[in-house]
Amino acid sequence: QVQLVESGGGLVQAGGSLRLSCAASGNIVKINAMGWYRQAPGKTRELVANIITNGGRTNYADSVKGRFTISRDNAEVYLQMNSLKPEDTAVYYCNMNLGVAIKRDYWGQGTQVTVSS
Repeated sequence: QVQLVESGGGLVQAGGSLRLSCAASGNIVKINAMGWYRQAPGKTRELVANIITNGGRTNYADSVKGRFTISRDNAEVYLQMNSLKPEDTAVYYCNMNLGVAIKRDYWGQGTQVTVSS
């Protein structure tokens, strides 16, 4: 089994910074993609940023471009969030797509990020 464990959420004032971390453990055969999603109250879960490991391409939601940076180190993925805004308030979920012949998505438990105005 694979487990994703997140850390780094919290309460911060607008304009501040937070760094989220996610570590994967277990039977990790191949990591195809790593990323972060978020879900605000009453809204659907949305992609914040991800890394496609084959080639290293990164993708960002338009709303976070220039403020957030995703990075990885082996089976850990990070999200550096700068210039945070109240609209960034959400539960942030780590996601990894793993496997070779059969690819499957795994999710972390979620970490709350609250940005006060």
